[in-house]
Amino acid sequence: MTIARIRSFAFSGIEAVPVEVQVQISSGLPAFLVVGLPDKAVGEARERVRAALTAMGLALPPKRVLINLAPADLLKEGSHFDLPIALAVLAAMDVVPREDLAEFSALGELSLDGTLNPVAGVLPAAIGAATLELGLICPQGQGGEAAWAGQIQVLAAPDLLSLVNHFRGAQVLTPPEPGGVADGMGAPDLADVRGMESAKRALEIAAAGGHNLLLVGPPGSGKSMLAARLPGLLPDLQPKEALEVSMIHSVAGMLDGGRLVMRPPFREPHHSASQAALTGGGQRAKPGEVSLAHRGVLFLDELPEFPRQALEALRQPMESGRTTVSRASAHITYPARFQLVAAMNPCRCGHLGDAARECGRAPRCGEDYQNRISGPLLDRVDLTVDVQPVPPAELSRAPAGEASAAVAQRIARARAAQSARYGEAGPTTNAEADVKDLPMQADARTLAEQAAEKLRLSARGFTRTLRVARSIADLAGATTIRRQDVAEALAFRHRMPGRKV
Repeated sequence: MTIARIRSFAFSGIEAVPVEVQVQISSGLPAFLVVGLPDKAVGEARERVRAALTAMGLALPPKRVLINLAPADLLKEGSHFDLPIALAVLAAMDVVPREDLAEFSALGELSLDGTLNPVAGVLPAAIGAATLELGLICPQGQGGEAAWAGQIQVLAAPDLLSLVNHFRGAQVLTPPEPGGVADGMGAPDLADVRGMESAKRALEIAAAGGHNLLLVGPPGSGKSMLAARLPGLLPDLQPKEALEVSMIHSVAGMLDGGRLVMRPPFREPHHSASQAALTGGGQRAKPGEVSLAHRGVLFLDELPEFPRQALEALRQPMESGRTTVSRASAHITYPARFQLVAAMNPCRCGHLGDAARECGRAPRCGEDYQNRISGPLLDRVDLTVDVQPVPPAELSRAPAGEASAAVAQRIARARAAQSARYGEAGPTTNAEADVKDLPMQADARTLAEQAAEKLRLSARGFTRTLRVARSIADLAGATTIRRQDVAEALAFRHRMPGRKV
């Protein structure tokens, strides 16, 4: 009695873990059994497979059909096991050649009529198949996504019948072409922002070095407007970064049309988002906003309104660049190297410090509101900017500001200097740099040490200040950190109005 086999994949984070689908048809009472720790979606595959075979005019033999998903101690989740189970069953029934099927891996969801539906994780599965020197069978709409894996044979089929015809020589499936590059979201131009020179300078520095930024100001002062212009200042992702980001989006089922993500992602979750939504989790441990913002920007508007537990969960990924979702059965790690940009009012009413408009509880209302954000989280913010409203007269009469394209050119030159400094194996931005990689002039070092002592900066705060100073020097084209660079970096590391420390 022979066993038909085909490979598929389970997913641990963005890693594709090989799974062998084994099918045995033996004598006994008619049954269709799936073993190997399947979840409910995998267990229901037997009904979808049965219906798809019926649509093709085939029927399961009146015997015992046993499907084993090996390794048996690894939890199998998702409907993408439908296709490999169906193909292995067809091979066990001698409908398709077993030796041909052994050269492929497969994933896809079956409709009742045999049509193949898109599934999450095709890109990491294709890369996993290339590692195993196997081809990949996937739904037709995701062939372009699988083709990014390189020199592997990809069969992108519209339905199960076309695959049967292909393996039997009655039809030839054309190899798909890579899906192209996704169009980035158009960002508004920085030229539309009148005044607010200090805030625009902080935005440029943050973009140059990938630094975390906090904008504090009353309602309508332009905090969200500034943050919306940040994506237009950032350079395209490097090929390695684009592949990593695209793999995350593929696992999340968000890779549109198989097109690679070349622009830094910009995520802006609502302040009602839970901890699982931000850092990842849920029943199937999907990537959260911090991972979807990997190598891009995570914008949190109305920062104190987020649940305290969710905000505190950001501290670990902000330092390590990854987030771990712990479950009883497994620990799943996703990349999460994001740039945090946050905006908030100085108090609940938003007018702390304005004697004509602040509420009767000032300044206590500001202290209570700002204390929703813990000190350790604020210590991870590199630049804090007090954004004040621009008077109407200045809004209507001031000339247009510098265009995003001109600022983006300076930022691109600064990023290029960082790439040359740290090399391919080092950090990608100054925000990740080690202190030993931040050479300073003697007077700059003296100022930094004196300021750290007087302002009682933590070791983290001191290091982050030097990283910001390095980005300022890169924007100026300086090879070492100068005294004026440190002074400007210290100016952006101040307390929020009304907060006691």
